[in-house]
Amino acid sequence: MKFNTKIIHFGEVHDKQFGAHITPIYQTSTFIFDDCAQGGDRFAGRDDGYKYTRLGNPNTHEIARRMAALDETDLGLYTSTGMSAVSTALLGLMKSGDHLISSDCIYGGTVGVIDKVITSYGIEADYVKVNDYELFRKAFKTNTKVVYIETPANPTLELIDIKKVAEITHENGAVLIVDNTFLTPYLQRPMTLGADVAVYSVTKYINGHGDVVGGVITGKKEYINKINNPYLVNLGGTGSPFDAWLVSRGLKTLGLRMDRHCSNAMAVAKYLEANPKVAVVYYPGLESFPQHELAKKQMDDFGGMIAFELKGGFEAGEKLLNNLKIISLAVSLGGVDSLIQHPASMTHAAVPKEERLKGGITDGLVRLSVGIEDLEDIIEDIEKGFAKV
Repeated sequence: MKFNTKIIHFGEVHDKQFGAHITPIYQTSTFIFDDCAQGGDRFAGRDDGYKYTRLGNPNTHEIARRMAALDETDLGLYTSTGMSAVSTALLGLMKSGDHLISSDCIYGGTVGVIDKVITSYGIEADYVKVNDYELFRKAFKTNTKVVYIETPANPTLELIDIKKVAEITHENGAVLIVDNTFLTPYLQRPMTLGADVAVYSVTKYINGHGDVVGGVITGKKEYINKINNPYLVNLGGTGSPFDAWLVSRGLKTLGLRMDRHCSNAMAVAKYLEANPKVAVVYYPGLESFPQHELAKKQMDDFGGMIAFELKGGFEAGEKLLNNLKIISLAVSLGGVDSLIQHPASMTHAAVPKEERLKGGITDGLVRLSVGIEDLEDIIEDIEKGFAKV
C-alpha cells in the first residue's frame, strides 16, 4: 500500500461479531479468557491474545502497528504522552554507568527528563552541536550507548543530517533515536536514513486536532522489545484505548493536512521574510535557510513550523502575540488551527539560559505553528498584529 492508503487501512480492526466498519473502541481494563489454560498461555507468551490493557489493547496496538508501517520499520509502541515515549525509550536503552549524547537544541521537556531523571540514575549526558561532526565524534566515550536528536529542532528548526549522524553513531556502537514529531512519517522517515528508533508526540500532527495527548515509539525489533518489556509495561506509560482511537481517526487525514500545512507555511514564511519589522525567519523551505539543501535531501516537504525574530526583540514579539485574533497564543503545535508562542518564557523556560542560548533559543525568538485555515485569513491576522508593533 502507498502512504495515504496505509494511513487509512493498515492494521485496522474489523469487528467480526457485529461487522463494524471502523475499529471499535475497546474501552476495557481487562479481557476475559475462555478457560484457565488460555489465561496461562497468554501470560506465558504462548498465546498472543489480550490480557490487560496496560499490557496491550486492540486500539493501542492498531496505532502502533500503523505508525511502524509508515516509518518502514519493525515495531511500534503507543504511550500515554509524547514525553512518555521519550523517557521510556531513553530508559529502555540505557542503564547506570552509560553515556548519552544529545543534540544541543531540543524540546524543553526532553531537556527536563534528561537533566532531572536520566542523570539521576547514574547516566552521563552531554549536549553537543551534532552538525559539527568533529565535535560530535570527540563527544563519544567508551560507555556511550545512545545518541538523541531532533530534526528539525524545536524551536529553531535547525536540521541534522540523519544519515551522517547515523553512520558516526553506529561506528561507535551506539543507538540513534530521532524525535520526528515536527515532520511525521509523511515528510521524513528516520529509519530509512539509518536511525534505529523514532519517537513522536502524536498529540501534534499525527492526531492533528488538539484534543488528545499521546506518544509513539517505532523502530527495530531488538530495541523496541527492550523498551516495551520491562520498561513501558512495568512503568505503566501505556496510553488509553479512547485516546488511541482518536489518534487513529486523526491519522487518516495526515497526508491531506500536511500538504496544506506545508503550503500555508511556505507562503507565511515568505510574507514574514519580506516584512521590514522581522529580523530573521527560520523555515527550511526558504532558500535563505542555511540548511535548505539538506532539507531538500532528507525531507519530502518543509513542514508547518516557522521560527522568527522581530527587530524589536522580545518587547515587539510580545505586542505581536498579544494582538492576534485567529492565531491562538498557546503552546503545542501541529493542530488544524494556527498556534503561536514564545519559547524562552514558555516551552523552554525550564532550560537554563546559558544552555538555551547555546542552542540558538534567544529571548526574542517566536515559534509559529501554521494551521490549515485559509491562507488569506492567517496573513491578515498577522498583519493586524504587526500594526500594533
